[in-house]
Amino acid sequence: MDLLTNNYFSLFLIVALGFILGRIKIAGLSLDVSAVIFVALVFGHFGIVIPSDFQYLGLVLFIFTIGIQAGPGFFESFKKEGRQLALFATLLIVSAALITTVVIVFFNVDKNIAVGLFTGALTSTPGLAAAIDQTGSPLASIGYGVGYPFGVIGVILFIRFLPKMLGVSLIKAEQEYQMKIKDEFPEVLHKNFKVENDKIAGKSIKELRIGYMTKAVVSRVVHNGMAVTPTSGTVLHQGDLIKAVGTKEALDRVGILIGSPVDDEIPLDPNYDVRSVLITNKQVVNKTIGQINLLQTYSATITRIRRSGIDISPTPNSKLQFGDKLIIASSKANMGMVIRIFGDDKKRLSDTDILPVALGILLGVLVGKINLGLGDFSFSLGLTGGVLIVALILSRIGKTGPVIWTMSSSANQLLRQLGLIFFLAAVGTDAGADIVVTFQEYGIRLFLFGGVITLLPMMFAAFAGRWFFKMNLLSMLGAISGSMTSTPGLAAADSMTDTNAHSIAYATVYPVAMVLLIVVVQIISLVL
Repeated sequence: MDLLTNNYFSLFLIVALGFILGRIKIAGLSLDVSAVIFVALVFGHFGIVIPSDFQYLGLVLFIFTIGIQAGPGFFESFKKEGRQLALFATLLIVSAALITTVVIVFFNVDKNIAVGLFTGALTSTPGLAAAIDQTGSPLASIGYGVGYPFGVIGVILFIRFLPKMLGVSLIKAEQEYQMKIKDEFPEVLHKNFKVENDKIAGKSIKELRIGYMTKAVVSRVVHNGMAVTPTSGTVLHQGDLIKAVGTKEALDRVGILIGSPVDDEIPLDPNYDVRSVLITNKQVVNKTIGQINLLQTYSATITRIRRSGIDISPTPNSKLQFGDKLIIASSKANMGMVIRIFGDDKKRLSDTDILPVALGILLGVLVGKINLGLGDFSFSLGLTGGVLIVALILSRIGKTGPVIWTMSSSANQLLRQLGLIFFLAAVGTDAGADIVVTFQEYGIRLFLFGGVITLLPMMFAAFAGRWFFKMNLLSMLGAISGSMTSTPGLAAADSMTDTNAHSIAYATVYPVAMVLLIVVVQIISLVL
């Protein structure tokens, strides 16, 4: 028993038992890493409490890595689906507020307890802070304490069982998401064409502006039986063969401009090489292909960019990111210099630079403490909101001077998992410490109200998301977690898929939900 008083021993015992429990499958379902919180609840009930420092350390690591990963996709998603996701969050939170109002009006529950119950059921600490500030009553904390444990557990269980409830396959949802990604980033293909258009014969690639006109890249030209890697000054003649790289639509435009496609094989120029090169040199991060100007300087051509498992057709305006994989065609004599420009250092790619993580979290904590006021209404982003917003912005910026804000996927995954298990263990023991005492003191009635405020809005939003918004299941899991401001819910979704659809939806919804929760708390406190 003395060992259990050692915080480190208890922490890693909870983690180990949680991972063992999480691997047990019942009817094809398992809790995975989310099982850590259930083990922690039991330990908390028996008086083993992990210090809150572990909770906040885990929280900032988990949220920061989520923001860094989701950032680039977040801004695109917000432009395309931001309104839908914001409406989804509003629907869920307003329905929870209406249920809370019913509890106050028809079941005579003290308003201050009910407001705390509302914030606990939606696991919103900033909401509780607003409730205490608005009501000036300690009863809000009691309501929060009653609603919070089921708010944590209920969201995890709801997320885990939602695919079964809706009768939707996770595999199918992943396939749908991948198809959507392909629509946004069409597959990069290559095709050979014969120069047949009289109007282009005798003109150079630069004069024809093939890249601008077609959005494809000419990677090889055969003239008089000799294959060369072209430069901007390469002249096309009637009967020449060219190899073009681009999307299907881009290659169709090449056919219209150049001539008909052919099945003839185009050999490699013996003096040229085609290599896969990693971007690990900080000096080229955030620069465009046009700024680097490989074609003019080294007679080298970037034919495609591979980023996060997606092939992207390059344009002069394409910005390069740390960890991108480029397919480059260049002369053998120049290939060494081209490689040095981009780095191609696999070891550097796998290294984890802690400085950007430390600086990013530091900025996030400071931003979270900024208090925004408008008359009697005021709120702050808090620790979670501040770190998330800063991480999203930094990942979008990509690089500031010598500091690169992006992370390799392996480094991101390691820090995220470490932060997650610390957070779940500490939150679980803290909730488990008071769950029985609270039940004995207030009975089952408040617990039931808290459970209803947690579950019914999620059910309502999930069915609306499925049949009204036509949302992808993975995006819905993230949107529900974000609307409930539930990091454990996001953790449950994170263990269910290898895509980042849920992370992007969570990052999009979370700031909206956090602000809306605070506004709703103040409205309930003032009106009722």
